[in-house]
Amino acid sequence: MYQYDQYDRAMIDARVAEFRDQAQRRIDGRLTEDQFKPLRLMNGLYLQLHAYMLRVAVPYGTLSSTQMHMLADIADKYDRGYGHFTTRQNIQYNWIKLEDAGDILADLASVEMHAIQTSGNCIRNISSDHFAGAAQDELTDPRPYAELLRQWSSFHPEFMYLPRKFKIAVIASDTDRAAMRLHDIGIQIVKNDAGEMGASFFVGGGMGRTPMIAPNIRAFVPLDQLITYSEACLRVYNRYGRRDNKYKARIKILVHELGAEDYTRQVEEEFALLLEEGIEPPIAELERIKRQFADPAFEDGPKTTDRSDLDFALWVERNTHRHKHDSYVSAVISLKPVGGIPGDATAGQMHLMADLARQYSFDELRVMHTQNIVLPHVKIADLHAVWTRLEEAGLGTPNLDQIGDIIACPGLDYCSLANARSIPLAQKISERFKANGKDSSLGVLKLKISGCINACGHHHAGHIGILGVDKKGVENYQLSLGGSEAEDTALGKITGRGFDEDGVIEAVDIVTDVYLAQRSEGERFLDTYNRIGMAPFKEALYD
Repeated sequence: MYQYDQYDRAMIDARVAEFRDQAQRRIDGRLTEDQFKPLRLMNGLYLQLHAYMLRVAVPYGTLSSTQMHMLADIADKYDRGYGHFTTRQNIQYNWIKLEDAGDILADLASVEMHAIQTSGNCIRNISSDHFAGAAQDELTDPRPYAELLRQWSSFHPEFMYLPRKFKIAVIASDTDRAAMRLHDIGIQIVKNDAGEMGASFFVGGGMGRTPMIAPNIRAFVPLDQLITYSEACLRVYNRYGRRDNKYKARIKILVHELGAEDYTRQVEEEFALLLEEGIEPPIAELERIKRQFADPAFEDGPKTTDRSDLDFALWVERNTHRHKHDSYVSAVISLKPVGGIPGDATAGQMHLMADLARQYSFDELRVMHTQNIVLPHVKIADLHAVWTRLEEAGLGTPNLDQIGDIIACPGLDYCSLANARSIPLAQKISERFKANGKDSSLGVLKLKISGCINACGHHHAGHIGILGVDKKGVENYQLSLGGSEAEDTALGKITGRGFDEDGVIEAVDIVTDVYLAQRSEGERFLDTYNRIGMAPFKEALYD
């Protein structure tokens, strides 16, 4: 995993000192809120309904046990004893005092972490496959390329004030575990016919008010031109992106209005000019980064485990993922207990996860964009010991990709932009499906909830999606079906008129009944929906 060099440390320390001064000037009244807002946002500090919220970057979701211990300490010292893991592979704290912000950033810097560019109209945290470096099906570990992009984009003077926020994902597998085509730029590491590795660029995706799936604008870019092509994509956007209307400011709108062909033409022209300027980092820098992501010292061992304990067997079946070394698996820690708040972890739970990473996973953890945590390299021989400790801490729920594994934004409980609550709805749905027993029979079914049109809960990409809206001062929920964030990327379609909270819970139950009645053997919910279409679901919901 990447470790800071002297340049990283110097930049982060300088930023901490700078922001400490800015925050003090706001407290003293020397800065107005309007003057302070862009400064705090570039350091991940939001002003929400009840308090400041701090969003901490976890680049491509990778962190060490030392870093996770620090996140737990911050939760205890400066918040209310918990943190919230997000769909950007970050962590948020919802109860921050402005006078503590500088100290928090200093604590983060001591373990090579920061909150820079986790907000604002800039390039945000670079995300990636949470199984990167461990997955059996990847061409290569995509994280060195994500790290190169992070270094290029951090403090980039040309892209600090883009028309709107900008998000990049990098994967290296045909299986998309990072919602790659729903990003402003999605990059897939691929091989061409000659067997050379390169990058396939998808540009203009995103959710929010106007969801779009990114088209492929170039199938192959040599990896030693990755940064140059990325810069070309950003330059065209920065030049022509709308700044007069924030609802039309994202790159997806530019690509849509120009058309993918014309946008690509302009990117190619810019790319040719940049190649002449020679802006690509030296290949030696990429090789240096790659060395920091070398495989740990895997050992041969048992390739199976005793599954006579049925609870343990179910957890292994649902919450472990095949590893490239056949004596290991990647183990998913669910932050979605029945009736729990999706993505929340207490300080004690974070400390435990850090301890497990140090003891059983080569000192490494991953944050998933689905708001869970991964121990990427666990010996199969150690699985029962890991599971036992997780169970004792309330972290052993076997629900990966099941209906209880709900993505939900903070919603109206915290967010000043939200129109409706997401958290209570997620809690009630998970409780209902556990109580009626259907959670164990539905198989893979991805449910996602957003409290407003900004879609932080990725509802557009849910097999079942729920969007909270304000209907004449009353919380109302739209239901959509058929979305996917995977390699079969699709946007859900709204079923019809909305529901109140109780009504939408009942509606989800009805939709799953239709699926159970209509599915063919081996079909996921999404497969059945794609085969039979919307009509049977609408008939059951509204007739």
